[in-house]
Amino acid sequence: MNMQDGRPINSAKRKMLRGEPALGTSCVLGSNRAVEALSFGGFDFVMIDLQHGDWTDHTAGDAFRYINLGPATPMARVGRNDFGAIGRLLDRGALGIIVPMVNTEADAQAAAHAMRFPPYGGRSYGGAPTHYGNDYEAWVDNEAFLAVQIESAEAVRNAEAILSVPGVDGCWIGPADMAKTMGIDRNAPADAKAHLDAILSVRDACRKTGKICGISGGYDISFWLQNGFQFVTISADIGLMMEGAKVGFELAGKKARTTTV
Repeated sequence: MNMQDGRPINSAKRKMLRGEPALGTSCVLGSNRAVEALSFGGFDFVMIDLQHGDWTDHTAGDAFRYINLGPATPMARVGRNDFGAIGRLLDRGALGIIVPMVNTEADAQAAAHAMRFPPYGGRSYGGAPTHYGNDYEAWVDNEAFLAVQIESAEAVRNAEAILSVPGVDGCWIGPADMAKTMGIDRNAPADAKAHLDAILSVRDACRKTGKICGISGGYDISFWLQNGFQFVTISADIGLMMEGAKVGFELAGKKARTTTV
């Protein structure tokens, strides 16, 4: 856990507000040992995925504590844009929330309303995470980070209105779902260009509204970093594990082929 003046801070959000990229990964395996290891792996944030991953409200709280053993910021993708679901993850210690399928300005307003206490939002007080201290309410609204997911053709059309909503800090683009709703084949050159143009139009909407642009990335995120994306995930825990296994086997195979008996 990163601290300043005796209080926890969201170091990933602070990096992005300085204009620097924050790199993270998503976690679907439901393993506390995995999120702890990833927190020490150099990532700025570790995001547990309650939309597609093997997590529950109960295990999410434990995961945030394990992430806080290292320097990464604990974040979570909520299962749906729901007032209670967002509040429950914040109550358990998330310092960043990613809300899926935000397609309209009204969707973004609902997410922002759930994210922060009055007068900035309508979050209900349900007690502070014990490990964050007794003054949690005094700092959490400033440190919390809200990213809405722009992952549909409708959301792309509404991107500027969505990102103009007060309380929305930025977005996290979902390229795969975006392509599906656009009805395109990313392997076809013309469709790939249309897809990239849509993604970059969201980035431009972020620049126009002064918000942080993010994307769900793969292993090579250099293009996104070179083009102004700041909130970027590198694969997921299961993907990193499989890629590590692949590299390990390739190295072992090369060694075996060059070893003489």
